[in-house]
Amino acid sequence: MTVKEPESWVRETLASVERALERFVPADAPAGLGEAMRYAVLEGGKRLRPLLVMAACEAVHGDCEAALRSAVAVELIHAYSLVHDDMPCMDNDMLRRGKPTVHVQFGEAQAMLAGDAMQALAFEVLTPDEGVDPALQACLVRLLARAAGHKGMAGGQAIDLASVGKPLSEAVLRDMHRRKTGALLQCSVLMGAACGRPAEPVWQALSDFGAAIGLAFQVMDDILDCTQESAVLGKTAGKDEDANKPTYVSVLGLDAARTYAMDLHAQALAALQRSGLPGERLGWLAGLVVDRQS
Repeated sequence: MTVKEPESWVRETLASVERALERFVPADAPAGLGEAMRYAVLEGGKRLRPLLVMAACEAVHGDCEAALRSAVAVELIHAYSLVHDDMPCMDNDMLRRGKPTVHVQFGEAQAMLAGDAMQALAFEVLTPDEGVDPALQACLVRLLARAAGHKGMAGGQAIDLASVGKPLSEAVLRDMHRRKTGALLQCSVLMGAACGRPAEPVWQALSDFGAAIGLAFQVMDDILDCTQESAVLGKTAGKDEDANKPTYVSVLGLDAARTYAMDLHAQALAALQRSGLPGERLGWLAGLVVDRQS
């Protein structure tokens, strides 16, 4: 594989995802709701989760239509979580993706509704009347619901809010971030894999891959939060330290956190090799997770 090939694949895949998001996210939802939803999800973002869905589907030769719908759905869940997390009752952030957060732009009530609507829309996208096997639809819905709910993202956020100003062990911090950030990234890999229904050993290897890069992503987030400027991050730098939140940098130290991120990257690649799949795309995306600057 040449250096340009994965970048070309990313461009083509992102173009497909953006077209699908444009198609599914309504502009005509009442009373300005559609505008707030589209502001939250269409303008900016790395789209790492959709890329993981599509790369995993490609690796297992899965159903491309189901994968594209999964890519849209997981990005909608991610976008809704950011809208809600940024609100004053949560993290009270003013900046996201280099622009005012949704509650700053549209008001708190509209931001709450936009997040609610995107969450509901994600599951509507996953359950079309035709074109995707109903059994696969049920599998995808279950994966996403579990990753977004109390066992995943919402549960991790609850732990995060309850941990402000409190010392945490590395084990508790790891559990929090596996839920809050890691679960949705792991789910992205598994939703793509489900579109091809691989054998159990392959599924487990991809699950381990997703878990490792999910945690690595959060470790890198913690590192970047204290080493980059807001203009580079597109969000307020140093927010976790100012809020006295436990992070991998505060618990392990900066150098040890960097080492841990590299160890997780190595674990991800080992799991991918264990799967026996042609996982060049997934391996390349794993590299992006630990090499990113924002």
